Amino acid sequence: MRFSVERAAFLRALIVAGHVVERRHTSPILSNLRLDTGDGRISLRGTDLDIEASSACTAIVDAPGSTTIPAKIVEEIFKKLPDGAQIQVDGSKPGAVVLKAGRARFRVQTLPADDYPDLSAGVLDHHFTLPVSDLLRLVAECSFAIASEETRYYLNGIFLHAPDGLDRHEGLRAVATDGHRLVRLALPRPAGAEGMQGVILPRKLVAELGRLASVEGAAMFEVGVSSTKVRFARDDNVLISKVIDGTFPDYGRVIPQGNANRVAVSGAELAAAVDRVAAVSSSRTRAVKLAVEDGRIGVSQRDPDGGAGDDEVDAVLEGRPVEIGFNGKYLAEALTVLSAERMELALADSGSPAILTRVADPALLIVLTPMRC
Repeated sequence: MRFSVERAAFLRALIVAGHVVERRHTSPILSNLRLDTGDGRISLRGTDLDIEASSACTAIVDAPGSTTIPAKIVEEIFKKLPDGAQIQVDGSKPGAVVLKAGRARFRVQTLPADDYPDLSAGVLDHHFTLPVSDLLRLVAECSFAIASEETRYYLNGIFLHAPDGLDRHEGLRAVATDGHRLVRLALPRPAGAEGMQGVILPRKLVAELGRLASVEGAAMFEVGVSSTKVRFARDDNVLISKVIDGTFPDYGRVIPQGNANRVAVSGAELAAAVDRVAAVSSSRTRAVKLAVEDGRIGVSQRDPDGGAGDDEVDAVLEGRPVEIGFNGKYLAEALTVLSAERMELALADSGSPAILTRVADPALLIVLTPMRC
C-alpha cells in the first residue's frame, strides 16, 4: 500500500473517523482506524463497537491496500505538519507504515485490517433525508435534557419517532428527559419516515451528529433507520450506530394539560436575572424562586452561606399570581436553549410542573418540575 495525500483533506477524514475511537480500550485494535485505499481515494473507519464513523478523501494511490493505523498518533502527526504539505504514506512492509513530509519522517505500528470489526448497518427499514438545519436544531435544543444515570439507560439519549395522527408539519418528534426536565421538539416529517419505529439515539451519537452537521457540506443528511441501528450520511462522512435497547417512557403523560396561568417575558431578561441572583449561591443547583405577578416576575435566591439575591423583570400575566421554585441549573439551561426570544411560562401552582415555550415558535416545548425554595 502506497499513496500520497494532501494534509488538510486527510486530516478532516481522520478527525471524523477518529473521534469515536476511545483513547483506552482493552482491545488494541479498537485504538486504531481501518485505512483502505484504491481508485484514487482513501477511506478511514473508526469504531468503539457501538458507533462507527467513516470518512474519505481523494489521494494519489500508487498501490492499493488495507491496514489499521493508531488513530490518535497519526492525527497528532498530521496536525503538526505544515499547511499544504503533501504526505507520502508507505505501508508496503508488514507491521508498520512510514509517513514522509519534506524532511520529516515517521514510522507507526499497524495491525491487520482483517481483524478490524465491521459495524454494518444491515437492513434499514426506513430511508429519508433530513435537513442539516433540523438536525443541528435537534442536537442544540434537546441534548441538555439527556439523562446520565446508568440505571435508567433508556433515558441516555434522544427519542426520535414519527407518531401516528400528526400532520407532516410536526410529524417528527425528538424527546429527551432525565426525569426532572423534559424537552420535546416537533420537526417536519420527511417523506419515508411514515410508520418509523421510535428509536433512542445514544448521547455519543448525538454529539457526533452535532459535529458532523456543523461543518460545511451538503444541505441534507441521508438517514436510514431500523429497530437496532441508524445510519446518517453526509457527503463522504457516515455515522452508523446501535440504538439504545430499551423502551422510552410515555412522555405525553408528564406534559401538563391544565396550566392556565400564562406569563410572557423576555427570555434574555429572565435569563440575565436568574444569572445575577445566582451569584450569592455556592451551588448552581440551589432553588431559584419566581414570584409571578401581573406586570412583573420577581426572581430570588437564598443561600445560608452566601446570602440573598433579588431581582425582577417585566412580564405580562394572564391568570392568577403564582410563586414557584426551580433548580437553578435546570432553569438556566432551559432559558439558554430558549435563547433571547420572547417566551411564555404556563403554570398551574407551586407544586406542579411548568411549561416553557417560545411565543413565536411553539415547536419547542420544555417541562420543568418545581423545587422547594
